Amino acid sequence: MTTIDTKNKPEGSGSAGAAPLLEVDNLHVEFRTREGVAKAINGVSYDVSAGETLAVLGESGSGKSVTAQTIMGILDMPPGHITGGEIRFHGKDMLRMSKEERRKIRGQKISMIFQDALSALNPVYSVGFQLAEMFTVHRGMSRKNAKLKAIELMDQVRIPAAKDRVNDYPHQFSGGMRQRIMIAMALALDPELIIADEPTTALDVTVQAQVMDLLAELQRERNMGLILITHDLGVVADVADKIAVMYAGRIVEQAPVRELYRQPTHPYTKGLLESIPRLDHKGRELYAIKGLPPNLMRIPSGCAFNPRCPYAQDICRSDVPPLHEISVGRGSACHFWETVMEGEVRG
Repeated sequence: MTTIDTKNKPEGSGSAGAAPLLEVDNLHVEFRTREGVAKAINGVSYDVSAGETLAVLGESGSGKSVTAQTIMGILDMPPGHITGGEIRFHGKDMLRMSKEERRKIRGQKISMIFQDALSALNPVYSVGFQLAEMFTVHRGMSRKNAKLKAIELMDQVRIPAAKDRVNDYPHQFSGGMRQRIMIAMALALDPELIIADEPTTALDVTVQAQVMDLLAELQRERNMGLILITHDLGVVADVADKIAVMYAGRIVEQAPVRELYRQPTHPYTKGLLESIPRLDHKGRELYAIKGLPPNLMRIPSGCAFNPRCPYAQDICRSDVPPLHEISVGRGSACHFWETVMEGEVRG
């Protein structure tokens, strides 16, 4: 049995034959507070290539959004501190770049769609003004031409009657339409990579599907890389190429999407899959992973999932499992991944 070296991730982890756009390598982040030190990110490594979608899954507090904020350079420091690792964009470590160099990448090369569109948009400016500002600030366009580009973007993300609504304010749009505005802002400067942080939270199921379909279509048209952060396995089933599952600041499983859905190799991933409501299980009690996510100031010794794990044995409470390489592009941080792999998913 081999393990995946964070400095040499398994073949197939990116698009075949393509150099990754972004590589997160052995990243460590902690928050230093009066109450203590919270170990938010504990050696995260993943990559994404042009045209590829990586879904990053996990419960709240698993480190998904902190990793994204660190990539974007918007992590609050202090209390946040990057204590190790690299974030390479086209092979260049962004953590060693000057603020000016990173500013040129942020927004223009790497964009982010935030979770709460109403909070992310400025309520006192029209959506057209906020979209146009991207072009006036970064492209030096006139206000008139920038407004025309704003209308064009609103059309691209299918805002009805974009020309008539360009002067409307965020509160005048529905939640789904505001999320489309956020997608338009992310696309404005033709980025190579988009990070979407819970882009469908608080939207109803129908609108969720519409937003995800739109995002996937725009990604294909522009051949962008996409990192999709979510806690919902159902959202990513049809759009992701590969999945990284996070728990307590670590990646506990990574795999091509179909392989992970067909046969999970980590108890946490298995529990997440079993928690998805199924039509053929109508009337049955919905499975829930027992216990609560760990306190990041007091992460359990050994495998952080061991207090909640039905497979846990003594070794799980003493030794941190490495990310075992199971096959090309597949990894599991479980001492008993073979046992988990053989087990049937409970209803």
